[in-house]
Amino acid sequence: MYSSTIQVSVFVFVTALIGLLTYLSCRGQNRNGQQNQNREFFLAGGGLAWYFVAGSITLTNLSTDQLVGMNGNQMALLALWELSAVVGLFILAKVFLPVYYKFKCTTTTELLEQRYHNKHIRAVISALFFLGSALIFCPAVIYSGSLFMQSMFNVELPLMYIAVVFVIVGALYAIFGGLRAVAVSDTYSGVLLLTMAVVVTILALQAIDYNFDGIPEERLTLIGGSDSPVPWHTLLTGMIFIQMFYWGTNQVITQRAMAAPSLKEAQKGVFAAAGIRLIIVPAIIVVPGIVSYKLFGDIGDSAYGRIVATVLPDWLSGIFAAAMAAAVLTTFNSNLNSATALYVCDIHEAYVDKSPNVPKLSGFVTVLLCFVSLALIPVYQQAESIINLVQQLYGLLSMPILSVFIVGLLFKNVHANAAIGSVVFGVALYALLSFEFSPIYAPFGLHYIHLMFITLLSCVSFALLVNKVIFGQKAQFSMAISSKETAA
Repeated sequence: MYSSTIQVSVFVFVTALIGLLTYLSCRGQNRNGQQNQNREFFLAGGGLAWYFVAGSITLTNLSTDQLVGMNGNQMALLALWELSAVVGLFILAKVFLPVYYKFKCTTTTELLEQRYHNKHIRAVISALFFLGSALIFCPAVIYSGSLFMQSMFNVELPLMYIAVVFVIVGALYAIFGGLRAVAVSDTYSGVLLLTMAVVVTILALQAIDYNFDGIPEERLTLIGGSDSPVPWHTLLTGMIFIQMFYWGTNQVITQRAMAAPSLKEAQKGVFAAAGIRLIIVPAIIVVPGIVSYKLFGDIGDSAYGRIVATVLPDWLSGIFAAAMAAAVLTTFNSNLNSATALYVCDIHEAYVDKSPNVPKLSGFVTVLLCFVSLALIPVYQQAESIINLVQQLYGLLSMPILSVFIVGLLFKNVHANAAIGSVVFGVALYALLSFEFSPIYAPFGLHYIHLMFITLLSCVSFALLVNKVIFGQKAQFSMAISSKETAA
């Protein structure tokens, strides 16, 4: 009873402190008038310093779905996701960001309207991103965060009760603070989370005296076989494009980088995030899981919460719980803010009302997303591995969407409907190839990352073919990053 009181007291104090520091950092910021509501609410008025960009990018990605999900595989192989992410961040900094800043984009999909000269393609891709946040990322992070808290504190409180608390607090950040509050709280929370995650990793290694004897070789290798979660040969096909999509076109990530006062400041933040991803993150998302396998056996997604509860003293576990709660909240409200930005800027203002009350409309959309997230938690409870399920489900959208960006960045004179058609084709193709009920899946036995690569190539080819055959237009190679191109 005494130890539980210490845990809860420290947890409440640290959580409140992060909230107070965020409030003090954001207090008194000028909203710049009605005409700049979108830029202020969704891009923090273009005022994020590089360290807030780095902190927000890091913690938006690094949450319980990463720490719980990747450690839940209990093998070193999952570190390949983080190591390859460094390449994705460099592509964001050197390829995508210069284009977004040149075209003064608020959303990544605004670039598509500029390149295809069509607002409908912007709306279609925004809708897909919106559905990805609503149906995949938001419920996944709330579920994994609630599971972690339940297993760490070893409470009998129903998972849904914990999830409701996370949803309410996360929604308050997103509704009343906008991106500025999200990014600032991300950074404060990120420093705390990374520090505590490193401490957990060191203490976990000490718990087994740095001795990995008895752990199967396949759980320690970075060269995965064909039946592993990340076969080595997927690094040569779909992995790089998954990272390109996630870090370069995904509104949830790029929104932070587009909120800096200049391209140079944004790139500094992205490079700092890449350094963190390379040096710190791989160890903290696999080592505790491997140690838990030696100590407790194959326990899946409960591994991280179990090892944390085992190696941390009560007062430190309270701090770590606060850091993890902050990670859940910031990842959740980051997805809420970005999804809302896509709806408001790309759909509502284009088709419903050109000058809405942005905070009020954003609040309504946020509440809707919260209810959807809670409703889907029972679905995610049935997953064997939360991280593998998220990656496979998002494959339905990621490669078809990326193909539209690639065609738009590399070519001119491509009809927007050809690109939209390629998205529909790509979603259907990936679903046909990847899910186990498919008669095509079994004979080939291809990993879903290979299938993503096949889907991407097929979508790009489909768009260019339809553009020529159906619409009678010949695509012209013309990179958007070229100095000859000017923003509309």
